[in-house]
Parts: sequence; structure tokens; C-alpha cells
Amino acid sequence: MPGKQGGLSGACWPDRMIGDLPNMYVYASNNPSEGTIARRRSAATLISYLTPPVAHAGLYKGLLDLKASIDHWRALAPDAAAERAALVPVIQAQAVAVELATAEPAWPGDGAAQILPLADQVRELEYTLIPHGLHVIGEAPSPAERVDLLLAMAGSAADDAPSREAIEAVVRGADPEQVLADLPQDDPRRQRLRELASADRLLSVDHEIPAILRALDGRFVRPAPGGDVLRTPEVLPTGRNLHGFDPFRIPSAFALADGARQAARLIERHRVDGNGLPESVALVLWGTDNLKTEGGPIGQALALLGAEPVFDGYGRLGGSRLVPLEKLGRPRIDVVITLSGIFRDLLPMQTRLLAEASYLAASADEPLELNFVRKHALEYQRRHGCDLETAALRVFGNADGTYGANVNHLVENGRWDDEDELAETYTRRKSFAYGRAGRPVQQVKLLETMLADVQLAYQNLDSVELGVTDVDTYFDTLGGIGRAIKRARGGGYVPIYIGDQTHGEGTVRTLGEQVALETRTRALNPKWYEGMLEHGYEGVRQIEVHVTNTMGWSATTGQVAPWVYQELTKTFVLDEQMRDRLAKLNPTASAKVAHRLIEAQERNYWSPDAETLEALRRASDELEDRLEGVYVPPVAQGAAA
Repeated sequence: MPGKQGGLSGACWPDRMIGDLPNMYVYASNNPSEGTIARRRSAATLISYLTPPVAHAGLYKGLLDLKASIDHWRALAPDAAAERAALVPVIQAQAVAVELATAEPAWPGDGAAQILPLADQVRELEYTLIPHGLHVIGEAPSPAERVDLLLAMAGSAADDAPSREAIEAVVRGADPEQVLADLPQDDPRRQRLRELASADRLLSVDHEIPAILRALDGRFVRPAPGGDVLRTPEVLPTGRNLHGFDPFRIPSAFALADGARQAARLIERHRVDGNGLPESVALVLWGTDNLKTEGGPIGQALALLGAEPVFDGYGRLGGSRLVPLEKLGRPRIDVVITLSGIFRDLLPMQTRLLAEASYLAASADEPLELNFVRKHALEYQRRHGCDLETAALRVFGNADGTYGANVNHLVENGRWDDEDELAETYTRRKSFAYGRAGRPVQQVKLLETMLADVQLAYQNLDSVELGVTDVDTYFDTLGGIGRAIKRARGGGYVPIYIGDQTHGEGTVRTLGEQVALETRTRALNPKWYEGMLEHGYEGVRQIEVHVTNTMGWSATTGQVAPWVYQELTKTFVLDEQMRDRLAKLNPTASAKVAHRLIEAQERNYWSPDAETLEALRRASDELEDRLEGVYVPPVAQGAAA
């Protein structure tokens, strides 16, 4: 509630109603930010549970055939030019069949210029980490699941990563010292395997049900840090009382250095795509991502602005200062920052830090061609006659006590006619500007003016278990600002980038590339959807959520390729056996899948041929009949006749 983000008083209704009743809240171990809000709202004791098991996506169907052909092509001797050339049209046709290439023009010569990048794409699909099913409280991961999770924790590309064979031996119970007996004592793989063996011992036993029983008995629940188990093994064992962070030490030195690298990677990707240095960037900041990374996204925003935090003699955050242009080596980039409600509630000092950095940049006596923040602020000041303090506002979010842009709710219920309605909703909800004093003031005109100058929008993805098509909050925030930018600019293409930091040093993808990657590695991947269907009703609901969120990205950005809907339709609706399975497990969600695909067609996000569309509509009618309890299978219809 407004003014109550820091905790409740005895006069607050939640505190008065709960009285002296203990409040135990079972919470995901990777979400300390929202867990902290849960504490503040109701004095909750959190009991953490493990996130879903993860695994490499692997390949399936046509992707397996494509990889085999590429491997054959690469294995041919250098002098086997004729054989290589004969394989090129085969590989191109296979790539076309899985939407990784176009049929025209034909690839020339030995196809190396096309096949080598294609091989990298296939490898990325094969080794992308995905959630494999859902976690069930009280069930420890199986040995196979622990092997995959430990491999992900080790990082298969890291220098100190033990082999899969070594990890499998440890999971079987072998002594890590004996497994790596042939390695020198100072080999880093020894220490890494010891750490993984310790994690395996904690993963192999259920700690969650005993913790819940201890809490119900009124006994002490031990504290533990929250975070991503792949990066922070200290979250193990689960079944402990989550705590989050030291707000005075965010962003950390590591986060600042990593943020600078990620900012440089974003600028480089924008340049590779044929664009110059952006003058203005829209950046979405969430509380959860910043707590997991010690403030990495905050570090990116500061790096783009050319600013850095100032800490006092006790190491506590005390403000910001500009990095000299000579040291920065490029112009200061204007950054329009939108905050989640959780960020606003948990990180007020960091909100003021970002606002102060923007103001310092706007007021710096520097050439306008080297300081885009000042350039845009002075222009706004000239046109609107306001003071520099107002013109320099760049940190936007919700009003106190409100959360989200509500774009996701509009998409979910389908009650919108034009994409600009989504932009209007986003702008109205997210137009509260936060200045150096930390108090929000609604500035709709300022936000719209700033968005008109934005040349790209960006958000980090740092969680394996939650991709941009898994939760609607991504298209609600990043998609929402993308649509608002497009409206403010009067149309045209607005690049939307995702900084995927779930593996290695990270990579920057376009929104279209990220949705395609997740569609191939998750929704269309039997490994993913069969893992979901093992959980019955909830598994089908997760599939429906993926389809709905995909359409949310089409509605907000228009950057989802039509083949995505075509393949989703074939996999989940037109396949009679799959349709029957989904309907039996969850008739409501299965009908929503078909309805959403038809809605996407009606909104012109894809254009199936007449035969496919008719089959989709018939299937939708069948699923609706099942939901209403009036469906008669064809065999039964024949018997009745």
C-alpha cells in the first residue's frame, strides 16, 4: 500500500487481522525480491523451495537430420569439393524445413558462408538450457536431473568444469578425490568437483517437507540467501527462510564491471545490425534481476550514461558522479529507465542514484554531440519552458502502491482493438517520474517526448527457468515500452533486444531471435512439453501460457515470425493425439490454446492457408464442446447412427 513499502504498523489492517498468528509462506528460492515484499506485507517466514530441474534442450525431428547433414559436410576431406557441393542443396532444404533458412536464393559453391553460421545456430539450440518439467515440493531431484543441474552449475564451457562422466560418478556416490585422482592437486577442476559433490549431497535429500513441519511445530527455520542456484549454490539446501540483500552495497564492483561489458555488447550488436551509436536507449529494470546479479542491470544503465556510484568510507552507497568523457571514450547515451514496482519498493536508494546520474549528465558543461542526455534535456526545456530538473527526469515507473503496466491483462482478456490502446495503457501506468528526491510525479508528456527519441529498447534475461515467453511480465514491461516507443515515434521499426546472460559471458539477441529460440527449445521441443505434461493439469496450463505470451509479443512489438504460430498449431491443436491428451488433462487451457491461435490469425499476426485455418477452427469447436461436456467422439457418433 502507498507509504507502507517499508513494513506495517500496528494500525495497519493486515497486521491487525493476522494478530499473533504465525505466517509461513512457501516461496521460490530464486525470488528474494518478491519474497522480501511478502515479509513486509505480512511478517512472513519464508520457506524456500527449489526451482524446476534444468537440462540442455537437445535436438529433435528435423533438427537432428539437419545436424547430421552438417556434420557429414564438415567431415568431408578438403579435396572432396564435388561431394560438398552436392550436400549444399540438401542442407539448405533441411534448414528451410525447420525455418532456419529461406529457399531462395540457392546457396552457392560449397555453401561454407551459410553452413558454418547455421552450424552455430544448431549448436546453440542443442545446448540451450531449459526448465525440464516442474518442481514438486517434497520430491528431491532424480539422479539424472541432478547430473544435468550440476553440469549447468559447473558451466560446461568453463575452464574448471569437470566432465559429465566425473559428475555422473559423483552422483553415483564416488569420492571426488578418487574420480579426479589423475589430475594435479592444484587443478581447479578438483575444487570445482568438490563443490559440486557438496551441492549434490544437499540436492539428493528433501529438505522442504521437514522445514514446513518444523515451521508448523513453531520451531526455528534457518535463514539462507535467495538467488539462482546455478550462480549461488549457497541457496542450498532449500527449506530455509530467505533473505535478500544489503541495499547499501548495490551495485557491487563486480556488477559495475559486468554492466559495462554488457552495455558495450548491446552497443556493438546495434552497430552490427546496421545502426550507428544510439543517442537514446530504453532500459527496463526489475528488482529480482538486480538482486540476483548484485545490481548488474543498474551497472548497465550507469555505463551507458557514463556515470558511477559513490560509496562512503563504510562502503555504503552515497550518490553518483560522472565518468570523464576522456575516460568514457564515447558520447553519453541518454537512458530512459522504467522500473518495476518491486524495484521501486526495494531499491529506493538506487532509484535516486539513477535519477541523480541523469541530472548530473544533463547539467554537465559538455558539447552536445558528446552528451545526448544534455542535448535532449535542453531541447525539451526550450520547447516546454520547464526547469532543467524536470527536463532531466529519466527514471519512470508506477505510482506508489501500483504494479505493472496492465498490458498483460489487456492481452489476456482480449479486450482491445488497436495496438495503440496497449501503448496508451503502458504510458498512463508508467509515466510517474522519480527525481533526486525520490518522490514520483506524473509526467506523461515528458515520457512520450523521451520515448520519441529512443532508438532501441532492452532488458536482461538472467534466469534459465523463466524465459520471455514463460511469464507475461516480460511483454507487459519490455513489450509495453516497445509499443509506446512506436506510437511516440509515429510508427516504424523499433529494435527490441534481450541480453541473455544465462550462459557464459552472455549474448544480445533481437526479440524475434529470442522468441524463435525459446519456441524451438521449449514449446516445440518434445523434451520440454512432455516434461510439462507429466504434471497434468498444470503442465497444459504452462503450454497455454507460452502461446498467450507469444501473442503478447506480437501485440506489443510485431516481431514474432508467422512460422511460430504455424508450428504451434501443428504441434498442439492439429495433432489429434496431442489435442486429445491436452483436452483430457485440462479442457479449459486446451480450448484457450486454440482460441489464442485463432485470435492471432484474426489480428493478422500470421496468415495460415485456408485448409489449415479451417482445420484449426474445427479443432477449436471440438475443444469447446469438450469443455462444455457435449463432445461426442466420432466412433460414438457412428454407433449412435
